[in-house]
Amino acid sequence: MTEEKKKATLAERLRRRYRMVILNDESFEEMFSLRSTPGGILIIVSAITIIMSFLVISLIAFTPLREYIPGYGDISDRKTLIALSLKADSVEQLIAAKNEYIENLQNVLSGNTTSDTIKPGKNAEKNTQHITVKPSRTDSILRQEIEQQDKFSLTLSNNSKGSGISGYFFFSPVKGMVTHSFNMAEGHYGVDVVAKENAFIKAALDGTVVFAGWTSGDGYVIQLQHNNNLMSIYKHNSDITKNIGDHVKAGEPIAIIGNTGETSSSTHLHFELWYNGTPINPQDYVLF
Repeated sequence: MTEEKKKATLAERLRRRYRMVILNDESFEEMFSLRSTPGGILIIVSAITIIMSFLVISLIAFTPLREYIPGYGDISDRKTLIALSLKADSVEQLIAAKNEYIENLQNVLSGNTTSDTIKPGKNAEKNTQHITVKPSRTDSILRQEIEQQDKFSLTLSNNSKGSGISGYFFFSPVKGMVTHSFNMAEGHYGVDVVAKENAFIKAALDGTVVFAGWTSGDGYVIQLQHNNNLMSIYKHNSDITKNIGDHVKAGEPIAIIGNTGETSSSTHLHFELWYNGTPINPQDYVLF
């Protein structure tokens, strides 16, 4: 009961109204009076404290006064530090690149060179293990018909020496759409042919495989040497089905179309013809 009375008494005191009066000391004239409860005074003091705190924080955050506070950095100094940090990082990268260049140069001069090109395994793009490279019945019949016809002989005719390769019959390496034609001025010494996925790449003429391997720029490449100093090159394959030294017939599958090599951006065949050491336009002799 005593605790309840104390609580009741405290609540009554907070609700009880008091008057604060300011009098003139000489005339006892009432100059100012304030009538309020202790709870009201507490609320007023709290509100004034909050407002003053907000004003002080605003002055520090949004005015130059913050620069006079110990430990509070200047914005321009912080920008300068960030710029210096970026420059230091750039210098570190430049030094690292130069060190790597010097190290590589020393390795080349000393003969201690290693290949930095990672050769992917066969069928890096697709699983072509299930694909058979045996010629179909239609291909076999077509090959027999062509071999039996003298006018389609794959060797030079008995014409004069200047007849060149006009008497050759070229198989199309792949049936598709030519997306980039031969252009000597641009340094594009062949044609790019887009075809369906896993399409066979076939030999354009009878010949011997003189190169079959991987290059970083052109991916899997196979190169055939034909009669009369004629050479055909097939680039960006996903797989190669022949080895160096193999003799192939015209129309025989030698590779599978792909998208290998740094210079390739899509699945296609880059096909080149070279005659007497000079590139010639394959579209003048092959119908794709």
